Amino acid sequence: GSSFATKLAWATNFFLCVFCLLASTSGTASAQPASLFGFHEHQRESLDIFPQWTNVLKRHAKDNLSDGDCSKTSFRCHLAEWQQFLGSIKGQPTRQQVAAVNTFANEKKYVLDIDIYGVPDYWAIPREFLYNDGDCEDYAILKYMSLRLLGFSADMMRVVVLQDTNLRTAHAVLALYTDNDILILDNQAQQIVSHRNIVHYVPIFSVNEKHWWMHTP
Repeated sequence: GSSFATKLAWATNFFLCVFCLLASTSGTASAQPASLFGFHEHQRESLDIFPQWTNVLKRHAKDNLSDGDCSKTSFRCHLAEWQQFLGSIKGQPTRQQVAAVNTFANEKKYVLDIDIYGVPDYWAIPREFLYNDGDCEDYAILKYMSLRLLGFSADMMRVVVLQDTNLRTAHAVLALYTDNDILILDNQAQQIVSHRNIVHYVPIFSVNEKHWWMHTP
């Protein structure tokens, strides 16, 4: 979850703007059969309207994933711990890897962006989240990048921005697409569940490294 006053307003306005965009360009975007949480999807190619996400991809790609001087007892090497963790589960069955990644990320402390970075909304790369903690999309991003390093295809995953109708706030999760289901990795739940078993999430948009999707009823 995240700040109601900032992210819910942002997500709602974004939804309205993009819906108008799709309506005005209906020749280039078509609704797909109902899928995530039972909503229709409109696939788009360009990620340019998501600078937070594209900046995450660029900054993470440039990161050498190495810590500073870890010899000091007060300095934890979070990146080394992360890579050691990923190495320890590399040979495990897929479902066990996914569960372990979800648990590893969810152990981080939830902190608002305004308290860390001084801005209402900031999408952190794994290095920043591992050292600073973060909020909902930061959990989803770490899970996404963790599974990518384990060999999962980008086509299998999306970071989903949605509305939590129970808490009445914007939220973000990771959706993992399998052969016959969509699994939801959520920092608000320790258990990984099928999207079919979640009735209080309304998806707004989702992204991966290649595409983005608008979700409509």
